[in-house]
Amino acid sequence: MPYFYFDYYYLVLIIPAMLVAMIAQAKMSGTFSRYSKVRSARGYTAAQVARQILDENGLQGVRIEGVRGSLTDHYDPTSNTVRLSDSVYNSTSIASIGVAAHEVGHAIQHAQHYAPLKLRSAIIPITNIGSRLAIPLILLGFLFSETLVTVGIILFSTVTIFQLVTLPVEFNASNRALITLETDGFLYDEELDGARKVLSAAALTYVAALLVAVAQLLRLVLIANNRRRD
Repeated sequence: MPYFYFDYYYLVLIIPAMLVAMIAQAKMSGTFSRYSKVRSARGYTAAQVARQILDENGLQGVRIEGVRGSLTDHYDPTSNTVRLSDSVYNSTSIASIGVAAHEVGHAIQHAQHYAPLKLRSAIIPITNIGSRLAIPLILLGFLFSETLVTVGIILFSTVTIFQLVTLPVEFNASNRALITLETDGFLYDEELDGARKVLSAAALTYVAALLVAVAQLLRLVLIANNRRRD
């Protein structure tokens, strides 16, 4: 039986998936860096664009705040707040405008009760439990009970489901952003192409995260099956 942390399955499943994730993250960082140097012709800041889109959709109650860091932008449904990072908030770059519009897309999803977003929010508590307890339960199961192994794998599968549900949520937010930026004239055609590249690169990071989760789940299932045969 191979060792749990340094085994054949880790080499053929986890390492390739992690490499893909690293490449996706590097592509995202590089694409954002490239287009963060390209200023939009109309001169709106990302925060101004976000505010206008929110107001157009009747979301005057959604706040916009700054948050420390780079690419730490997110929408917080608990406080109804769009948070834009230091590198985005006051920037007039097409990259920053694209990111801001994407986060506003999540606020609009929330307001419109977008089903995949509701599902993702509903499974977050279970996912948090699964991410913390799955591996410890599986390790204990290898020592004491196959039932614990099964429970651990089921818990970890919730992490994979979360990553899967995240894809339509993120893709839809990006699609909403690009449509709005075009129809409202915030970006011209060539600028819109740059924003699209930034959001496409960001989408790849979510696909890579799903790949890593699937690889880890498959690894755990294969190890458990091997243990049962031994």
